[in-house]
This record gives sequence, structure tokens and C-alpha cells, in this order.
Amino acid sequence: MSTQSNKHYKIAVLAGDGIGPEVMAEAEKVLQVVADKFQFGITLTPALVGGAAIDATGEPLPAATLKLCKQSDAILFGSVGGPKWTGLAPDKQPERGSLLPLRKTFDLFCNLRPGQIYPAFADLSPLHPRVSSLGMDVLCVRELTGGIYFGEKGRTETDAFDTQRYSVREIERIAKVAFEAATKRSNKVTSIDKANVLQTSILWRETVERVAKNYPGVTLEHMYIDNAAMQLIRSPQQFDVLLCDNLFGDILSDEIAAIAGSLGLLPSASLNGSGFGLYEPAGGSAPDIAGLGVANPIAQILSAALMLRYSFGEEDAACAIEQAVQHCLEQHIVTRDINPKSTYGTAAVGAAIVATLRQENQ
Repeated sequence: MSTQSNKHYKIAVLAGDGIGPEVMAEAEKVLQVVADKFQFGITLTPALVGGAAIDATGEPLPAATLKLCKQSDAILFGSVGGPKWTGLAPDKQPERGSLLPLRKTFDLFCNLRPGQIYPAFADLSPLHPRVSSLGMDVLCVRELTGGIYFGEKGRTETDAFDTQRYSVREIERIAKVAFEAATKRSNKVTSIDKANVLQTSILWRETVERVAKNYPGVTLEHMYIDNAAMQLIRSPQQFDVLLCDNLFGDILSDEIAAIAGSLGLLPSASLNGSGFGLYEPAGGSAPDIAGLGVANPIAQILSAALMLRYSFGEEDAACAIEQAVQHCLEQHIVTRDINPKSTYGTAAVGAAIVATLRQENQ
């Protein structure tokens, strides 16, 4: 590729199973167009992961795939899993055997899940029309490698326990991500805790307040998890950036997805402290529609936009993709999960986004 820039990014492309390869193909086309438009180079290198890797090598995350990821600047991930592999041992199943090791290997402590209600499809939201017409544009920042999911666990015949534990360092680094993100959005962070009950939440709140002093232009508010869950339903437009621990972020990010109305529109990013990230759509592998050419590629394409923004600092390119997606949504160029009467398939939606980007390039 000929560019006027020395910038070049190496991307490990792990398309995975089900609809993964179909939607990934469209994301790759979009990336090539914006690379030309914004004058940077990209190398897209595919590798096996998940069920496809199990079938070929016996492992959900082969050594060759992990080696490629270590040699790359970011991972663009598709979807893994399906009924074919559900009988395997838990650590050998596609999801647990690939995503969890990748998170551990690269210390992907931060999960970013944006949620947006698009005006053209506000009726998809279960809150429509009472609330969804007012819109929602939320970024959920979730701590991903600590908390109750990773604390000490135990079980006897009569009882069980899962220990919630957080350190100041873990809270500080996820809080910094949230505040930095807010400076690029609407300068507001809502930190979610249960400080009226939990010692970890008291430490969380104290630490977040200390980090906030370094961001005087960002407004900080604290909200208990139960109230936050209610407020997202009552008035989602009040939120900008939600800062959550692992458990609360798991809950609220799924609530945000439900409010948005379609998993096919929602990307996500998992980052470490050096900007390396894994980027994937919020939905699953959807094996029931795999190979039919009807899967929605938008979440995968928007995941590529997040990669450009957070790992590579290519904000203009990321915005261009998001604006092209917005344009196609406004023109009702969507797959059947968005509009059951639509005649557009995966490739047609991808082509429309590419065409929009190329028109903007003229």
C-alpha cells in the first residue's frame, strides 16, 4: 500500500465461528478504505480461534494464533462458539478457552462498551416511545480482570463463597480510562458502587475521587448500582461515561445493550495499560444464520472503529466509519435483524458503508 505516512499497524484478525468470518470480511474492507483515506498502512493477518481452531488443531487458542497476537498491535476478534462444541470440557470450549486466556495474557483490564439509541431506529428500544426518543449515548467502562469473578472462591456441601477484592492500583487504572474517555465525550463520569454496604465500594469511591482531582474539567457523580439500573431505564440520556467494577459493569453493560435495542449495532473493546486491545462485537456467533449472508456486520465494523480510536489514535478515521454507519442507518440500509422487511444482506450493508466512505473521499 502506498501512503504518505510512516504509520503502519499490524492487526491480528481472529474471525472465529458462525457469522464471524462473514461480518469480519466487511470490517476488513472498511479498514482498507479508511487506511487509504487517512494515509496509514495496515496489515491484516488472519488466524484460527474458537471452534474453528478446535476442529483444525484441537485447541481453541493455538500457539500460532497467540504468537501472532503478541506480534500485532491489536486484535480484531469475531465471534466464537456454537452447539458443536458445547460437550467439551469447560476450559476447552471456544469461549472460555480463547477469550479468557487472551485477557490474561495481555492484561486486558478495561472493557469499553458503548451504547447508543439511533434516532432512525428508536422503535427498536424497549423504552420506545416514552424514553428512547430522547436518545442515549453511553460508554460503559468496566474493570475486567479483578473483583468478585477473580477473588477467592470455595464451596462445601452446605455453603459457598466468592470473594470481592480490589486494590487501589486496580481502581486507579480503570478510573483513569474513564476520565480520559470523558474528556473526549461530554466530560461527565458516573461512578457506580454500593458504598453504603461494601468495603470494596468505599475504597472504590475514595480512589475515584482522588483520581478525579486530576481531571478538573470532568464532572464526577457517584451512584449506587440499584439506582443506576433504575435510572438507565427512566432517563438514559443523563449518562455519559459509566465507571463500573467487574460485576456491576457486567450487569449494566447488558442493560445498556437491551435499551439500545439490537446487539447487532454494538461494538466493544478490551484494553490494557499500553493501548493494546481486543475488539469484538457484543453479539455472539449466531450459528443458526451462519452462511446465509444475512448477519449484521455493523457491530464488527464499529469494533474496528474503536480499534482505530483507542489503540492507534486514529480519531478521524474512527469518526468517519461511525458517520458512514450512521448515514446508512438513516437510509435504512440494514439487515433483517433491524428491519424484518429489509432486502439487504451482510455484503450489501458492508458495501454501502464502503461506498459512503469513498464518496466522502472525493
